[in-house]
Amino acid sequence: MQFGIFSVGDVTTDPTNGRVPSEHERINAMTAIALKAEEVGLDVFATGEHHNPPFVPSSPTTMLGWIAARTENLILSTSTTLITTNDPVKIAEDFAMLQHLANGRVDVMMGRGNTGPVYPWFGKDIRQGIPMAIENYALLHRLWREDVVDWEGNFRTPLQSFTSTPRPLDGQPPFVWHGSIRSPEIAEQAAYYGDGFFHNNIFWPKQHTQRMVELYRERYAHYGHGTAEQAIVGLGGQVFMRKNSQDAVRDFRPYFDNAPVYGHGPSLEDFTQQTPLTVGSPQEVIEKTLSFREYAGDYQRQLFLVDHAGLPLKTVLEQLDLLGEEVVPVLRKEFAKNRPANVPDAPNHGSLLAAARSGKDNGNDNGRKQEVTTA
Repeated sequence: MQFGIFSVGDVTTDPTNGRVPSEHERINAMTAIALKAEEVGLDVFATGEHHNPPFVPSSPTTMLGWIAARTENLILSTSTTLITTNDPVKIAEDFAMLQHLANGRVDVMMGRGNTGPVYPWFGKDIRQGIPMAIENYALLHRLWREDVVDWEGNFRTPLQSFTSTPRPLDGQPPFVWHGSIRSPEIAEQAAYYGDGFFHNNIFWPKQHTQRMVELYRERYAHYGHGTAEQAIVGLGGQVFMRKNSQDAVRDFRPYFDNAPVYGHGPSLEDFTQQTPLTVGSPQEVIEKTLSFREYAGDYQRQLFLVDHAGLPLKTVLEQLDLLGEEVVPVLRKEFAKNRPANVPDAPNHGSLLAAARSGKDNGNDNGRKQEVTTA
């Protein structure tokens, strides 16, 4: 399995002192967090994409390119690349360039985002979000796999004899995750292409996550990519740790109570009981994270959100120390126990390239139009 962190890049007031970091401070904090992730032995750093306050990561490939130059092992990803409001041609170019700069340590997570006002800023209609996600990714998929593309659709100008440059590193496109919290159409899309499905397992009860993952696994098998158990699944999760649980609850409560996303709603105790949020000791984080396998099956990637809600950088770096020293080593060992031999490892550039060279199928016929269902 791969373990890592993802950031939404929010600029949020620290409720304990009223201080608001500048955008400059927040951007530098995110890059410091990524470097710390490599230092403590995590596998992945992923950044969101937002174009509205109070968020800063409007250009993920710029940030990830900077991090690539300062790391050696870390897989660089997005936790959302807006497949709806971005031009798929620009996505193809930007991530292929990043692939070359990072020597293949790149994958990408497609998503629609959850901020409706962004759509008209880019000339798009949020009511067409799902159709745009389907059509734009169908084009992106071809752009990375065909040297010359002729294409016509509903949401951008046609392409005639178009070649996206640079071509993917070694002819192997970045691995794609399709991220969703609530849309079965996106689970269907991921299954159709044989791509990964990332359920951002942070707000909803486990029964919802189970239904979404089971749908993806069932449809992955339906499209002939392998068995349901061989489907590529990733999960999110929110954690806050101290050496003992009482200190964790005490220290995190003001951040939880005032967080823009879930503040002024359910209590911290109710939220941790009903969702994957874990606030407690490293052992409690281990136990709850291991329980994800009970309803998601054996999966490939676990990303934690640790830097939101106004938490200061010093506190976030302490969280990473605990993850790297006390949590992830145990999770690696425990998740490996009784893991069926037919469950694949998390894909990376090397494994994808080896599979392609051995002639294994990595996706459906590029020319077919996706028929999305929610069956």
